[in-house]
Amino acid sequence: MQYAVIAEAYEKIEATTKRLEMTDLLVNLLKNTPEEVIDKVVYLTQGRIYPDFVSIEIGVAERLAVKALVKASGRRESEVEEDLKKSGDLGITAQKFIASKRQLTFAHQPLTVEKVYETFDKMAQTSGSGAVDLKLALLAGLLSAASPKEARYVMRTVTGNLRLGIADMTVLDALAIAYGGGKEARELVERAYNVSSDLGRVAKVVVEKGLEGVEKFEVLVGEPIRPMLAERLSSPEEILEKLGGKCAAEYKYDGERIQAHKKGDEVTLFSRRLETISNQYPDAVELFKKCVKARNAILEGECVAVNPATGEMRPFQELMHRRRKYEIKQAIEDYPVSLFMFDVLYADGHDLTLKPYFVRRKMLEKVVEKTDRVKIATSIITGNVDELEKFFLKAIEDGCEGLVCKSIARDSVYQAGARGWLWIKYKRDYKSEMTDTVDLVIVGAFHGRGKRAGTYGAVLLATYNPETDTFETVTKCGTGFTDEDLEKLPKMLKSHVVGRKHARVQSLIEAEVWFEPNVVLEVLGAEVTLSPIHTCATNAIRRGNGLAIRFPRFTGKYRLDKAPEDATTSKEIVGMYQRQLKKIQESPASAEP
Repeated sequence: MQYAVIAEAYEKIEATTKRLEMTDLLVNLLKNTPEEVIDKVVYLTQGRIYPDFVSIEIGVAERLAVKALVKASGRRESEVEEDLKKSGDLGITAQKFIASKRQLTFAHQPLTVEKVYETFDKMAQTSGSGAVDLKLALLAGLLSAASPKEARYVMRTVTGNLRLGIADMTVLDALAIAYGGGKEARELVERAYNVSSDLGRVAKVVVEKGLEGVEKFEVLVGEPIRPMLAERLSSPEEILEKLGGKCAAEYKYDGERIQAHKKGDEVTLFSRRLETISNQYPDAVELFKKCVKARNAILEGECVAVNPATGEMRPFQELMHRRRKYEIKQAIEDYPVSLFMFDVLYADGHDLTLKPYFVRRKMLEKVVEKTDRVKIATSIITGNVDELEKFFLKAIEDGCEGLVCKSIARDSVYQAGARGWLWIKYKRDYKSEMTDTVDLVIVGAFHGRGKRAGTYGAVLLATYNPETDTFETVTKCGTGFTDEDLEKLPKMLKSHVVGRKHARVQSLIEAEVWFEPNVVLEVLGAEVTLSPIHTCATNAIRRGNGLAIRFPRFTGKYRLDKAPEDATTSKEIVGMYQRQLKKIQESPASAEP
Protein backbone atom coordinates (compact mmCIF):
# COMPACT_ATOMS: atom_id res chain seq x y z
CA MET A 1 0.00 0.00 0.00
CA GLN A 2 1.44 3.37 -0.97
CA TYR A 3 1.94 5.84 1.85
CA ALA A 4 0.61 8.55 -0.47
CA VAL A 5 -2.89 7.07 0.01
CA ILE A 6 -2.63 7.70 3.75
CA ALA A 7 -1.19 11.20 3.28
CA GLU A 8 -4.02 12.10 0.91
CA ALA A 9 -6.62 10.89 3.42
CA TYR A 10 -4.93 12.73 6.30
CA GLU A 11 -4.96 15.98 4.34
CA LYS A 12 -8.71 15.69 3.75
CA ILE A 13 -9.40 14.74 7.37
CA GLU A 14 -7.30 17.65 8.60
CA ALA A 15 -9.26 20.06 6.39
CA THR A 16 -12.63 19.33 8.03
CA THR A 17 -14.00 19.84 11.54
CA LYS A 18 -17.19 17.87 10.83
CA ARG A 19 -17.26 14.61 12.75
CA LEU A 20 -19.41 12.73 10.22
CA GLU A 21 -17.21 13.84 7.35
CA MET A 22 -14.11 12.71 9.26
CA THR A 23 -15.70 9.31 9.85
CA ASP A 24 -16.64 8.94 6.17
CA LEU A 25 -13.07 9.79 5.09
CA LEU A 26 -11.68 7.30 7.59
CA VAL A 27 -14.11 4.59 6.42
CA ASN A 28 -12.90 5.14 2.87
CA LEU A 29 -9.25 4.87 3.96
CA LEU A 30 -9.85 1.66 5.91
CA LYS A 31 -11.78 0.08 3.04
CA ASN A 32 -8.85 0.77 0.72
CA THR A 33 -6.34 -0.72 3.14
CA PRO A 34 -5.09 -4.30 2.49
CA GLU A 35 -5.79 -6.57 5.45
CA GLU A 36 -2.10 -7.36 5.96
CA VAL A 37 -1.36 -3.72 6.92
CA ILE A 38 -4.69 -2.69 8.49
CA ASP A 39 -3.22 -2.71 12.01
CA LYS A 40 -0.27 -0.57 10.91
CA VAL A 41 -2.55 1.97 9.23
CA VAL A 42 -4.68 2.22 12.38
CA TYR A 43 -1.61 2.74 14.59
CA LEU A 44 -0.21 5.38 12.21
CA THR A 45 -3.58 7.16 12.23
CA GLN A 46 -3.29 7.29 16.02
CA GLY A 47 0.13 8.90 15.53
CA ARG A 48 1.86 5.81 16.96
CA ILE A 49 3.46 2.56 15.85
CA TYR A 50 2.24 0.46 18.79
CA PRO A 51 -0.78 0.53 21.13
CA ASP A 52 -0.71 3.29 23.75
CA PHE A 53 0.20 0.88 26.54
CA VAL A 54 3.42 -0.26 24.84
CA SER A 55 6.03 2.15 26.11
CA ILE A 56 7.90 2.45 22.83
CA GLU A 57 7.90 5.76 21.00
CA ILE A 58 9.75 6.88 17.89
CA GLY A 59 11.55 9.42 20.03
CA VAL A 60 12.65 12.15 17.64
CA ALA A 61 13.08 15.59 19.15
CA GLU A 62 12.36 18.70 17.08
CA ARG A 63 16.07 19.57 16.91
CA LEU A 64 16.98 16.21 15.40
CA ALA A 65 14.05 16.39 12.97
CA VAL A 66 15.27 19.79 11.75
CA LYS A 67 18.73 18.33 11.08
CA ALA A 68 17.17 15.45 9.11
CA LEU A 69 15.19 17.94 7.01
CA VAL A 70 18.37 19.94 6.36
CA LYS A 71 20.09 16.77 5.18
CA ALA A 72 17.18 15.69 2.98
CA SER A 73 16.47 19.10 1.42
CA GLY A 74 19.97 20.45 0.95
CA ARG A 75 19.01 23.74 2.62
CA ARG A 76 20.81 25.52 5.42
CA GLU A 77 19.74 24.89 9.00
CA SER A 78 19.16 28.61 9.54
CA GLU A 79 16.70 28.65 6.61
CA VAL A 80 14.72 25.74 8.03
CA GLU A 81 14.63 27.23 11.54
CA GLU A 82 13.54 30.63 10.21
CA ASP A 83 10.65 29.07 8.30
CA LEU A 84 9.70 26.96 11.31
CA LYS A 85 9.37 30.12 13.41
CA LYS A 86 6.89 31.47 10.89
CA SER A 87 4.88 28.28 10.30
CA GLY A 88 4.98 26.90 13.84
CA ASP A 89 4.51 23.47 12.24
CA LEU A 90 7.46 21.26 11.36
CA GLY A 91 5.24 19.27 8.99
CA ILE A 92 4.36 22.36 6.92
CA THR A 93 8.00 23.43 6.87
CA ALA A 94 9.06 19.95 5.73
CA GLN A 95 6.46 20.01 2.96
CA LYS A 96 7.76 23.37 1.74
CA PHE A 97 11.45 22.45 1.66
CA ILE A 98 10.97 18.98 0.19
CA ALA A 99 8.89 20.60 -2.57
CA SER A 100 11.80 22.88 -3.48
CA LYS A 101 14.80 20.79 -2.51
CA ARG A 102 18.00 21.72 -4.27
CA GLN A 103 19.89 18.52 -3.62
CA LEU A 104 19.85 16.14 -6.59
CA THR A 105 18.68 12.66 -5.67
CA PHE A 106 18.34 9.39 -7.50
CA ALA A 107 14.85 8.31 -8.52
CA HIS A 108 13.08 6.56 -5.66
CA GLN A 109 10.39 3.95 -5.60
CA PRO A 110 7.14 5.33 -4.12
CA LEU A 111 7.03 5.10 -0.32
CA THR A 112 4.89 2.27 0.99
CA VAL A 113 3.12 1.97 4.34
CA GLU A 114 5.34 -1.03 5.09
CA LYS A 115 8.53 0.94 4.41
CA VAL A 116 7.42 3.94 6.49
CA TYR A 117 6.28 1.77 9.39
CA GLU A 118 9.42 -0.38 9.28
CA THR A 119 11.63 2.73 9.35
CA PHE A 120 9.67 4.25 12.24
CA ASP A 121 10.04 0.95 14.10
CA LYS A 122 13.82 0.89 13.57
CA MET A 123 14.01 4.45 14.88
CA ALA A 124 11.98 3.51 17.96
CA GLN A 125 14.01 0.40 18.71
CA THR A 126 17.45 1.95 18.30
CA SER A 127 19.31 2.94 21.46
CA GLY A 128 22.76 3.32 22.92
CA SER A 129 25.88 4.60 21.22
CA GLY A 130 25.22 5.88 17.71
CA ALA A 131 21.43 5.92 18.16
CA VAL A 132 21.08 9.63 17.36
CA ASP A 133 23.11 9.34 14.14
CA LEU A 134 21.13 6.29 13.03
CA LYS A 135 17.78 8.00 13.70
CA LEU A 136 19.01 11.03 11.77
CA ALA A 137 20.02 8.90 8.79
CA LEU A 138 16.78 6.91 8.79
CA LEU A 139 14.56 10.00 8.97
CA ALA A 140 16.59 11.86 6.33
CA GLY A 141 16.26 8.82 4.06
CA LEU A 142 12.47 8.78 4.46
CA LEU A 143 12.19 12.51 3.78
CA SER A 144 14.41 12.21 0.70
CA ALA A 145 12.11 9.53 -0.72
CA ALA A 146 8.89 11.31 0.27
CA SER A 147 6.68 13.59 -1.77
CA PRO A 148 6.08 17.02 -0.18
CA LYS A 149 2.71 15.92 1.20
CA GLU A 150 4.14 12.65 2.53
CA ALA A 151 6.97 14.60 4.18
CA ARG A 152 4.42 16.68 6.10
CA TYR A 153 2.89 13.63 7.78
CA VAL A 154 6.14 11.71 8.20
CA MET A 155 7.57 14.68 10.09
CA ARG A 156 4.48 15.18 12.22
CA THR A 157 4.34 11.50 13.12
CA VAL A 158 7.98 11.16 14.19
CA THR A 159 7.77 14.26 16.39
CA GLY A 160 4.48 13.15 18.00
CA ASN A 161 2.40 15.96 16.50
CA LEU A 162 0.11 14.24 13.97
CA ARG A 163 -3.08 15.48 15.70
CA LEU A 164 -5.74 14.85 13.08
CA GLY A 165 -8.55 15.39 15.57
CA ILE A 166 -9.54 11.72 15.30
CA ALA A 167 -10.42 10.04 18.59
CA ASP A 168 -10.34 6.29 19.19
CA MET A 169 -14.15 6.28 19.19
CA THR A 170 -14.15 7.65 15.63
CA VAL A 171 -11.86 4.81 14.54
CA LEU A 172 -14.26 2.30 16.13
CA ASP A 173 -17.19 3.86 14.25
CA ALA A 174 -15.24 3.65 11.02
CA LEU A 175 -14.28 -0.02 11.59
CA ALA A 176 -17.91 -0.93 12.38
CA ILE A 177 -19.11 0.76 9.20
CA ALA A 178 -16.29 -0.45 6.95
CA TYR A 179 -16.13 -4.08 8.09
CA GLY A 180 -19.03 -4.76 10.46
CA GLY A 181 -21.91 -3.86 8.19
CA GLY A 182 -22.82 -0.58 9.88
CA LYS A 183 -22.89 1.34 13.15
CA GLU A 184 -25.01 -1.38 14.74
CA ALA A 185 -21.78 -3.42 14.97
CA ARG A 186 -20.13 -0.67 17.01
CA GLU A 187 -21.01 -2.22 20.39
CA LEU A 188 -19.22 -5.47 19.55
CA VAL A 189 -16.17 -3.72 18.14
CA GLU A 190 -16.01 -1.37 21.13
CA ARG A 191 -16.23 -4.27 23.58
CA ALA A 192 -13.17 -5.82 21.90
CA TYR A 193 -11.31 -2.53 22.21
CA ASN A 194 -12.35 -2.04 25.82
CA VAL A 195 -10.87 -5.37 26.91
CA SER A 196 -7.65 -5.01 24.90
CA SER A 197 -6.92 -1.27 24.51
CA ASP A 198 -5.35 -2.24 21.17
CA LEU A 199 -7.07 -0.65 18.16
CA GLY A 200 -4.64 -2.28 15.76
CA ARG A 201 -5.42 -5.80 17.02
CA VAL A 202 -9.15 -5.07 16.94
CA ALA A 203 -8.87 -3.86 13.33
CA LYS A 204 -6.86 -6.95 12.34
CA VAL A 205 -9.44 -9.31 13.85
CA VAL A 206 -12.53 -7.57 12.41
CA VAL A 207 -10.96 -7.48 8.93
CA GLU A 208 -9.64 -11.06 8.92
CA LYS A 209 -12.35 -12.85 10.96
CA GLY A 210 -15.37 -10.54 10.83
CA LEU A 211 -17.80 -10.02 13.69
CA GLU A 212 -17.56 -13.69 14.71
CA GLY A 213 -13.91 -13.14 15.48
CA VAL A 214 -14.70 -9.97 17.40
CA GLU A 215 -17.30 -11.81 19.49
CA LYS A 216 -14.62 -14.31 20.52
CA PHE A 217 -12.16 -11.58 21.46
CA GLU A 218 -10.27 -12.63 24.58
CA VAL A 219 -8.82 -10.80 27.54
CA LEU A 220 -5.04 -11.18 27.48
CA VAL A 221 -2.69 -10.70 30.41
CA GLY A 222 -0.37 -7.87 29.36
CA GLU A 223 -3.03 -5.93 27.46
CA PRO A 224 -4.70 -3.46 29.86
CA ILE A 225 -8.48 -3.42 30.09
CA ARG A 226 -9.96 0.07 29.82
CA PRO A 227 -11.11 0.95 33.34
CA MET A 228 -14.72 1.04 34.41
CA LEU A 229 -15.82 4.48 35.64
CA ALA A 230 -18.39 5.63 38.17
CA GLU A 231 -21.19 8.16 38.16
CA ARG A 232 -21.67 10.39 41.20
CA LEU A 233 -24.54 11.22 43.54
CA SER A 234 -24.70 13.36 46.67
CA SER A 235 -26.79 11.41 49.19
CA PRO A 236 -27.23 7.85 50.51
CA GLU A 237 -30.95 8.00 49.65
CA GLU A 238 -30.27 8.73 45.97
CA ILE A 239 -27.57 6.07 45.80
CA LEU A 240 -29.67 3.27 47.29
CA GLU A 241 -32.65 4.20 45.15
CA LYS A 242 -30.50 4.11 42.01
CA LEU A 243 -28.91 0.75 42.96
CA GLY A 244 -32.16 -1.05 43.66
CA GLY A 245 -32.36 -0.55 47.43
CA LYS A 246 -29.14 -2.37 48.35
CA CYS A 247 -25.48 -2.08 47.39
CA ALA A 248 -21.89 -2.93 48.17
CA ALA A 249 -20.12 0.13 49.56
CA GLU A 250 -16.32 0.21 49.37
CA TYR A 251 -13.79 2.70 50.67
CA LYS A 252 -12.62 5.13 47.97
CA TYR A 253 -8.92 5.49 48.70
CA ASP A 254 -7.00 8.67 47.88
CA GLY A 255 -4.33 7.01 45.76
CA GLU A 256 -3.38 6.11 42.20
CA ARG A 257 -5.65 3.59 40.53
CA ILE A 258 -3.60 0.77 39.08
CA GLN A 259 -4.30 -2.32 37.01
CA ALA A 260 -1.83 -5.11 37.74
CA HIS A 261 -1.11 -7.85 35.21
CA LYS A 262 0.65 -10.92 36.59
CA LYS A 263 2.02 -13.55 34.22
CA GLY A 264 4.01 -16.09 36.17
CA ASP A 265 6.75 -14.12 37.89
CA GLU A 266 6.33 -11.06 35.69
CA VAL A 267 4.16 -8.16 36.89
CA THR A 268 3.25 -5.07 34.88
CA LEU A 269 1.41 -2.11 36.39
CA PHE A 270 -0.78 0.19 34.28
CA SER A 271 -2.22 3.57 35.26
CA ARG A 272 -5.85 4.51 34.63
CA ARG A 273 -4.51 6.18 31.44
CA LEU A 274 -3.11 2.73 30.49
CA GLU A 275 0.50 3.89 30.76
CA THR A 276 3.06 1.43 32.07
CA ILE A 277 4.10 2.66 35.52
CA SER A 278 5.95 -0.39 36.90
CA ASN A 279 9.18 1.63 37.11
CA GLN A 280 7.49 4.13 39.46
CA TYR A 281 6.37 1.39 41.85
CA PRO A 282 9.00 -1.39 41.91
CA ASP A 283 8.03 -2.07 45.53
CA ALA A 284 4.38 -2.53 44.48
CA VAL A 285 5.49 -4.94 41.75
CA GLU A 286 7.21 -7.08 44.41
CA LEU A 287 4.13 -6.95 46.63
CA PHE A 288 1.97 -8.26 43.78
CA LYS A 289 4.40 -11.07 43.07
CA LYS A 290 4.28 -12.21 46.69
CA CYS A 291 0.61 -11.65 47.50
CA VAL A 292 -1.33 -12.67 44.36
CA LYS A 293 -1.72 -16.43 44.52
CA ALA A 294 -3.04 -16.90 40.96
CA ARG A 295 -0.29 -17.62 38.43
CA ASN A 296 -1.88 -15.41 35.76
CA ALA A 297 -4.20 -12.59 36.82
CA ILE A 298 -5.44 -9.06 36.22
CA LEU A 299 -6.41 -7.09 39.33
CA GLU A 300 -7.39 -3.52 40.08
CA GLY A 301 -6.58 -1.54 43.15
CA GLU A 302 -5.43 1.73 44.66
CA CYS A 303 -1.77 2.41 45.35
CA VAL A 304 -1.76 4.68 48.41
CA ALA A 305 1.15 6.58 49.94
CA VAL A 306 1.56 5.84 53.64
CA ASN A 307 3.51 7.39 56.47
CA PRO A 308 6.55 5.13 57.01
CA ALA A 309 6.48 5.85 60.74
CA THR A 310 2.77 5.41 61.51
CA GLY A 311 1.30 3.58 58.52
CA GLU A 312 -1.35 6.30 58.15
CA MET A 313 -2.55 7.07 54.63
CA ARG A 314 -1.17 10.16 52.92
CA PRO A 315 -2.92 12.23 50.21
CA PHE A 316 -2.64 11.41 46.52
CA GLN A 317 -0.24 14.30 45.81
CA GLU A 318 2.50 12.54 47.80
CA LEU A 319 2.70 9.98 45.00
CA MET A 320 3.95 12.66 42.60
CA HIS A 321 7.42 12.04 44.06
CA ARG A 322 7.22 8.62 42.39
CA ARG A 323 7.27 10.26 38.96
CA ARG A 324 10.87 11.40 39.36
CA LYS A 325 12.92 9.19 37.09
CA TYR A 326 16.23 9.21 38.94
CA GLU A 327 15.21 9.39 42.60
CA ILE A 328 12.90 6.40 42.80
CA LYS A 329 15.02 4.56 45.39
CA GLN A 330 14.79 7.50 47.79
CA ALA A 331 11.07 7.93 47.04
CA ILE A 332 10.42 4.30 48.00
CA GLU A 333 11.98 4.99 51.42
CA ASP A 334 10.34 8.38 51.96
CA TYR A 335 6.94 7.60 50.40
CA PRO A 336 6.20 3.87 50.78
CA VAL A 337 2.89 2.56 49.46
CA SER A 338 0.18 0.14 50.48
CA LEU A 339 -2.12 -1.64 48.03
CA PHE A 340 -5.88 -1.83 48.44
CA MET A 341 -7.36 -4.26 45.89
CA PHE A 342 -10.97 -3.80 44.81
CA ASP A 343 -11.52 -5.98 41.71
CA VAL A 344 -10.24 -8.98 39.79
CA LEU A 345 -10.87 -9.11 36.03
CA TYR A 346 -9.02 -12.29 35.09
CA ALA A 347 -7.61 -15.24 36.98
CA ASP A 348 -5.94 -18.39 35.62
CA GLY A 349 -7.90 -18.71 32.38
CA HIS A 350 -11.16 -17.18 33.63
CA ASP A 351 -12.39 -13.89 32.11
CA LEU A 352 -14.30 -12.30 34.98
CA THR A 353 -15.31 -9.04 33.30
CA LEU A 354 -18.76 -10.40 32.47
CA LYS A 355 -19.30 -11.95 35.90
CA PRO A 356 -21.42 -10.15 38.55
CA TYR A 357 -19.94 -8.31 41.53
CA PHE A 358 -20.22 -11.13 44.10
CA VAL A 359 -18.41 -13.62 41.84
CA ARG A 360 -15.55 -11.19 41.30
CA ARG A 361 -15.36 -10.25 44.98
CA LYS A 362 -15.25 -13.91 46.02
CA MET A 363 -12.43 -14.57 43.54
CA LEU A 364 -10.58 -11.47 44.81
CA GLU A 365 -10.68 -12.84 48.37
CA LYS A 366 -9.39 -16.15 47.04
CA VAL A 367 -6.41 -14.92 45.02
CA VAL A 368 -5.12 -12.13 47.30
CA GLU A 369 -3.03 -13.03 50.33
CA LYS A 370 -3.57 -10.14 52.74
CA THR A 371 -0.65 -8.56 54.60
CA ASP A 372 -0.07 -5.29 56.43
CA ARG A 373 0.71 -3.64 53.04
CA VAL A 374 -1.63 -5.55 50.72
CA LYS A 375 -5.32 -5.47 51.62
CA ILE A 376 -8.73 -5.77 50.03
CA ALA A 377 -10.86 -2.62 49.98
CA THR A 378 -12.92 -2.28 53.17
CA SER A 379 -16.59 -2.83 52.30
CA ILE A 380 -20.08 -3.53 53.56
CA ILE A 381 -23.34 -4.68 51.98
CA THR A 382 -26.21 -2.46 53.04
CA GLY A 383 -29.66 -1.22 52.15
CA ASN A 384 -29.91 1.10 55.13
CA VAL A 385 -29.48 4.86 54.64
CA ASP A 386 -28.13 5.49 58.15
CA GLU A 387 -25.68 2.60 57.93
CA LEU A 388 -24.39 3.84 54.57
CA GLU A 389 -23.94 7.37 55.97
CA LYS A 390 -22.07 6.06 59.04
CA PHE A 391 -19.81 3.95 56.83
CA PHE A 392 -19.16 7.01 54.67
CA LEU A 393 -18.12 9.07 57.71
CA LYS A 394 -15.89 6.21 58.91
CA ALA A 395 -14.17 6.18 55.50
CA ILE A 396 -13.48 9.92 55.83
CA GLU A 397 -12.10 9.41 59.36
CA ASP A 398 -9.80 6.69 58.03
CA GLY A 399 -8.30 9.08 55.48
CA CYS A 400 -10.30 8.11 52.39
CA GLU A 401 -12.07 10.35 49.88
CA GLY A 402 -15.41 8.68 50.47
CA LEU A 403 -17.12 5.59 49.03
CA VAL A 404 -17.74 3.80 45.77
CA CYS A 405 -21.17 2.19 45.95
CA LYS A 406 -21.56 -0.77 43.61
CA SER A 407 -24.50 -2.68 42.24
CA ILE A 408 -24.88 -6.25 43.49
CA ALA A 409 -27.55 -7.20 40.95
CA ARG A 410 -27.18 -10.05 38.45
CA ASP A 411 -26.11 -7.60 35.76
CA SER A 412 -23.36 -6.04 37.92
CA VAL A 413 -20.64 -6.87 35.40
CA TYR A 414 -17.40 -4.98 34.91
CA GLN A 415 -18.29 -2.41 32.22
CA ALA A 416 -14.84 -1.96 30.69
CA GLY A 417 -14.32 1.54 29.31
CA ALA A 418 -17.77 2.72 30.36
CA ARG A 419 -19.18 5.18 32.89
CA GLY A 420 -22.46 3.85 34.24
CA TRP A 421 -24.78 3.56 37.18
CA LEU A 422 -23.43 0.21 38.35
CA TRP A 423 -20.79 2.17 40.29
CA ILE A 424 -21.57 5.45 42.05
CA LYS A 425 -19.07 7.71 43.83
CA TYR A 426 -20.08 9.26 47.12
CA LYS A 427 -17.49 11.78 48.26
CA ARG A 428 -17.57 14.29 51.10
CA ASP A 429 -17.21 17.30 48.80
CA TYR A 430 -20.32 16.27 46.84
CA LYS A 431 -22.55 17.21 49.77
CA SER A 432 -22.91 20.92 49.01
CA GLU A 433 -22.97 23.19 45.98
CA MET A 434 -19.45 23.81 44.80
CA THR A 435 -17.37 22.71 47.71
CA ASP A 436 -17.23 19.91 45.17
CA THR A 437 -13.99 19.66 43.19
CA VAL A 438 -14.22 18.83 39.50
CA ASP A 439 -11.64 17.49 37.06
CA LEU A 440 -11.52 19.64 33.92
CA VAL A 441 -9.52 19.49 30.69
CA ILE A 442 -7.37 22.37 29.41
CA VAL A 443 -8.49 23.16 25.84
CA GLY A 444 -7.24 26.75 25.44
CA ALA A 445 -5.30 29.56 27.08
CA PHE A 446 -4.95 33.31 27.20
CA HIS A 447 -1.64 35.16 27.31
CA GLY A 448 -0.69 36.73 30.62
CA ARG A 449 -0.42 40.45 31.17
CA GLY A 450 1.72 42.49 33.59
CA LYS A 451 3.37 40.15 36.11
CA ARG A 452 2.16 37.15 34.09
CA ALA A 453 3.66 38.35 30.79
CA GLY A 454 5.47 35.52 29.06
CA THR A 455 3.21 32.83 30.47
CA TYR A 456 -0.53 32.10 30.46
CA GLY A 457 -2.81 34.39 32.42
CA ALA A 458 -5.73 31.96 32.37
CA VAL A 459 -6.73 28.62 30.88
CA LEU A 460 -9.99 27.63 29.19
CA LEU A 461 -11.36 24.47 30.79
CA ALA A 462 -13.87 21.93 29.53
CA THR A 463 -15.97 18.98 30.65
CA TYR A 464 -16.25 15.75 28.66
CA ASN A 465 -19.46 14.76 26.86
CA PRO A 466 -19.29 10.98 26.23
CA GLU A 467 -22.43 11.05 24.06
CA THR A 468 -20.74 13.23 21.42
CA ASP A 469 -17.13 12.38 22.36
CA THR A 470 -16.37 16.10 22.62
CA PHE A 471 -15.12 18.57 25.21
CA GLU A 472 -17.43 21.45 26.18
CA THR A 473 -16.13 24.65 27.77
CA VAL A 474 -17.34 25.34 31.30
CA THR A 475 -15.05 28.00 32.78
CA LYS A 476 -11.98 30.18 32.38
CA CYS A 477 -9.54 29.81 35.29
CA GLY A 478 -6.67 32.08 36.26
CA THR A 479 -6.73 31.75 40.06
CA GLY A 480 -4.86 29.34 42.32
CA PHE A 481 -1.72 29.02 40.19
CA THR A 482 1.60 29.55 41.97
CA ASP A 483 4.61 31.16 40.28
CA GLU A 484 5.98 27.65 39.82
CA ASP A 485 2.73 26.56 38.13
CA LEU A 486 2.83 29.57 35.79
CA GLU A 487 6.38 28.72 34.79
CA LYS A 488 5.53 25.05 34.31
CA LEU A 489 2.25 25.36 32.34
CA PRO A 490 3.66 26.54 28.97
CA LYS A 491 6.27 23.76 29.07
CA MET A 492 3.70 21.15 30.05
CA LEU A 493 1.29 22.24 27.30
CA LYS A 494 3.83 22.95 24.54
CA SER A 495 3.51 19.55 22.85
CA HIS A 496 -0.29 19.86 22.79
CA VAL A 497 -0.55 23.24 21.03
CA VAL A 498 -2.67 23.19 17.85
CA GLY A 499 -3.08 25.90 15.24
CA ARG A 500 -6.84 26.19 15.63
CA LYS A 501 -9.63 24.96 17.85
CA HIS A 502 -9.36 21.17 18.12
CA ALA A 503 -12.04 19.20 16.27
CA ARG A 504 -13.26 17.64 19.54
CA VAL A 505 -13.65 20.98 21.35
CA GLN A 506 -16.99 22.78 21.42
CA SER A 507 -16.40 26.46 22.20
CA LEU A 508 -18.02 29.81 21.53
CA ILE A 509 -15.05 31.52 23.16
CA GLU A 510 -11.98 32.35 21.07
CA ALA A 511 -8.87 31.33 22.98
CA GLU A 512 -5.53 32.93 22.13
CA VAL A 513 -3.86 29.50 22.17
CA TRP A 514 -5.61 26.19 21.48
CA PHE A 515 -4.62 22.75 22.75
CA GLU A 516 -5.57 19.21 21.98
CA PRO A 517 -7.51 17.93 25.03
CA ASN A 518 -4.98 16.14 27.22
CA VAL A 519 -4.05 17.79 30.54
CA VAL A 520 -6.55 17.48 33.41
CA LEU A 521 -6.66 19.86 36.39
CA GLU A 522 -8.64 19.67 39.62
CA VAL A 523 -10.69 22.83 40.15
CA LEU A 524 -12.92 24.15 42.91
CA GLY A 525 -15.65 26.69 42.15
CA ALA A 526 -18.27 28.75 43.99
CA GLU A 527 -21.38 27.64 42.07
CA VAL A 528 -22.76 26.40 38.78
CA THR A 529 -24.73 28.96 36.76
CA LEU A 530 -26.47 29.29 33.41
CA SER A 531 -24.22 30.72 30.70
CA PRO A 532 -24.82 32.03 27.17
CA ILE A 533 -21.11 31.68 26.27
CA HIS A 534 -20.10 28.27 27.59
CA THR A 535 -21.09 25.08 25.77
CA CYS A 536 -21.23 22.64 28.70
CA ALA A 537 -24.64 20.91 28.54
CA THR A 538 -26.08 23.42 26.06
CA ASN A 539 -29.94 23.41 26.11
CA ALA A 540 -30.03 20.89 28.98
CA ILE A 541 -31.50 23.44 31.43
CA ARG A 542 -32.58 26.36 29.26
CA ARG A 543 -32.64 26.74 25.49
CA GLY A 544 -29.66 28.70 24.17
CA ASN A 545 -27.72 28.40 27.44
CA GLY A 546 -24.98 26.15 28.68
CA LEU A 547 -23.61 25.83 32.21
CA ALA A 548 -20.57 27.53 33.72
CA ILE A 549 -18.60 27.31 36.95
CA ARG A 550 -18.26 30.69 38.69
CA PHE A 551 -15.11 31.81 40.52
CA PRO A 552 -13.02 28.73 39.71
CA ARG A 553 -9.76 28.12 41.55
CA PHE A 554 -7.04 25.61 40.69
CA THR A 555 -6.53 23.36 43.73
CA GLY A 556 -2.90 22.59 42.89
CA LYS A 557 -3.67 19.06 41.69
CA TYR A 558 -2.55 18.07 38.20
CA ARG A 559 -4.57 14.92 37.49
CA LEU A 560 -1.81 13.23 35.50
CA ASP A 561 -3.41 9.89 36.32
CA LYS A 562 -6.55 10.80 34.38
CA ALA A 563 -7.12 10.67 30.63
CA PRO A 564 -9.16 13.59 29.25
CA GLU A 565 -12.11 11.22 28.79
CA ASP A 566 -11.98 10.54 32.56
CA ALA A 567 -12.72 14.19 33.35
CA THR A 568 -15.95 15.39 34.92
CA THR A 569 -18.76 14.97 32.40
CA SER A 570 -21.19 17.64 31.24
CA LYS A 571 -23.99 15.49 32.62
CA GLU A 572 -22.40 15.58 36.06
CA ILE A 573 -22.34 19.39 35.95
CA VAL A 574 -26.09 19.31 35.11
CA GLY A 575 -26.62 17.13 38.19
CA MET A 576 -24.70 19.59 40.36
CA TYR A 577 -26.76 22.50 39.05
CA GLN A 578 -30.04 20.69 39.70
CA ARG A 579 -29.05 19.69 43.24
CA GLN A 580 -27.88 23.23 43.93
CA LEU A 581 -31.19 24.63 42.63
CA LYS A 582 -33.20 22.13 44.68
CA LYS A 583 -31.31 23.08 47.82
CA ILE A 584 -32.00 26.78 47.26
CA GLN A 585 -35.71 26.12 46.64
CA GLU A 586 -35.99 24.05 49.82
CA SER A 587 -34.17 26.57 52.02
CA PRO A 588 -36.32 28.70 54.44
CA ALA A 589 -35.03 31.89 52.82
CA SER A 590 -36.67 31.01 49.50
CA ALA A 591 -40.08 30.95 51.18
CA GLU A 592 -39.81 34.49 52.52
CA PRO A 593 -41.91 37.19 50.78
